[in-house]
Amino acid sequence: MSDIVTVQAVVLSAMAVGEYDKRLVLLTRERGKITAFAKGARRQGSPLMAASNPFVFGSFTLYEGRSSYRINQASISHHFVELAASQPGVYYGFYFLELADYFGQEGNDERELMNLLYVTLRALLNPRLPDALIRCVFELRILVIQGECPELFQCVQCGENRDKALPFFSAASHGMLCERCAREVRDAVRISEAARYTLRFAAASPLERLYTFTVKEEVLGEITQLVESCMRYYMDKPPKSLGILEAMVREKQETGFF
Repeated sequence: MSDIVTVQAVVLSAMAVGEYDKRLVLLTRERGKITAFAKGARRQGSPLMAASNPFVFGSFTLYEGRSSYRINQASISHHFVELAASQPGVYYGFYFLELADYFGQEGNDERELMNLLYVTLRALLNPRLPDALIRCVFELRILVIQGECPELFQCVQCGENRDKALPFFSAASHGMLCERCAREVRDAVRISEAARYTLRFAAASPLERLYTFTVKEEVLGEITQLVESCMRYYMDKPPKSLGILEAMVREKQETGFF
């Protein structure tokens, strides 16, 4: 007989299976990333219909099988339906879910990643925050959770920690560089004091303060370039949703609307 477990989870992805079922990827606090099947979730009137969609946070009661789970019931705590009308915010949202799918691991305690996803999706609904800034902060914070955050507080080569003595950054060297060490690193780029402060704030701030600031366009451009270069080092291929997201952002920039 299958064991019954209850987990707190967010739905990262949902795929139709058969005539009425769905296959879900859940990121859970208790068991990390798991696969679960929602039987009859596509049938009209199914109690699992609303809960079997991406962006849903809630409590899921599951039957545990040998290699997957079957959802018995679900209670939604938040489903971010407002995000569907947010353009291009919803595409950023799908990108964030795919990153969580990529980095989430079965059997891990994924509480930090779940909480980061929640506050980030809420931030996408804030019209005062640029989506590009939210993306940059989210990507950097995922690297923090994975233990792969670049060194931002001292020279990664010699240990120099005087703030004004760290004007360079290298993705290949994985952090800040002093003037002397930067001469020996091919990809070292000079960054502003504002960009350096922003990266440190995004890496070290508590979640409740993570999305409480904005930056000038030139600073956003700097930190975006640096974080994107770091992400390329830790992902073997770009997420599928990233190409869609970038195409949507370009279209909005060119036309002003979708």
